[in-house]
Amino acid sequence: MPTAAMTIPGGADPVPVPRAPTAREDGRVDLVGLNKAEMAAALIAGGVPQSQAKLRAKQVWHWIYHRGLTDFSGMTDIAKDTRVLLAERFVVGRPEVTTLQVSTDGTRKWLLRTDDGNEYEMVFIPDADRGTLCVSSQVGCTLNCRFCHTGTMKLVRNLTAGEIVGQVMLARDTLGEWPQPGEDLTGEARMLSNIVMMGMGEPLYNFDNVSKGLGIVMDETGLALSRRRITLSTSGVVPMMARAGQEIGVNLAVSLHAVTKEVRDEIVPINRKYGIEELLKACAAYPGANNARRITFEYVMLKDKNDSDEDAHELVRLIRKYKLPAKVNLIPFNPWPGVAYECSDDDRIARFSDIIFKAGISAPVRTPRGRDIMAACGQLKSESEKLSRAELDRIAAEKQAALA
Repeated sequence: MPTAAMTIPGGADPVPVPRAPTAREDGRVDLVGLNKAEMAAALIAGGVPQSQAKLRAKQVWHWIYHRGLTDFSGMTDIAKDTRVLLAERFVVGRPEVTTLQVSTDGTRKWLLRTDDGNEYEMVFIPDADRGTLCVSSQVGCTLNCRFCHTGTMKLVRNLTAGEIVGQVMLARDTLGEWPQPGEDLTGEARMLSNIVMMGMGEPLYNFDNVSKGLGIVMDETGLALSRRRITLSTSGVVPMMARAGQEIGVNLAVSLHAVTKEVRDEIVPINRKYGIEELLKACAAYPGANNARRITFEYVMLKDKNDSDEDAHELVRLIRKYKLPAKVNLIPFNPWPGVAYECSDDDRIARFSDIIFKAGISAPVRTPRGRDIMAACGQLKSESEKLSRAELDRIAAEKQAALA
């Protein structure tokens, strides 16, 4: 069910008007993305007797989200005639995969297509015994961060809760990580051990669907991924940050990327609406932030733009000023065609990191992953979208006007 558009204080609301999910040609309803109450209501509407709906919803929920089944015939604790009815009226969907690319370093990037023909991407980054799934929240993006490839795309629409949850389920399919009967497969034992809402889009401009989707991901009777293993990244939608901490309660990452108004206004233009000081006050007030659950400040290293010793010292000063339990994630810039920025030199990045570390703040340098398939941080964009420089400039101007 579509949710009401979110109102952003001050200026125009950049969030698109919600629309109903695209109806399937066969008339069946996709159950993925429904919460427990919605699933019970859908089953009743589909012909399941009301007296049975709560139990049937609990059973179907278990098979969909805990076991990963997409075929109702395999739901063996449900009566056969009911399974036939479910198959006639419902479907357990997955995102349509347009392409899957695998990097030389093992990173995987999926180009996915929605039922209404729009495309978005997700990325899985493996480590030795665990891995992180980078999940998208929008087709395109509300914002226009100038170093980010996704920021050059028009915002087409928000992803639904089902499309968000579906990314996690598709990754588990690919990795073969659904537990078998009698198997106790915990989050710690899986390769897909962490989720970051750092794919295409600004999650806090799709708050309701992101909150609902992550609620399903974290439900202990379903996908059961701990909230401490999920990180939501925002470019600084200040009015929604406290609500995110209260209602979703996952780890927070902030795309800071600059420490002066002049530079952040340029490379993260939402700064013109919600400035650095306002953003850091919101970080200080973020529910649950402490030394055990530090806020991550993401900082892309751009040559001769934000990488001086003075910038590093100012970053330390700001973190200390607001007494933030924080760590800094330094990201070597990942180039893409037509971008105006270059990556800082390795020696400059190392020096920047050293200044912050010596101040007692963790500042590791992220190892670029998936660059050869354009899957690294800031490189995601639907490959079907080819736009001229004039069109890109027009899109950027429209986005900025919406945020004014």
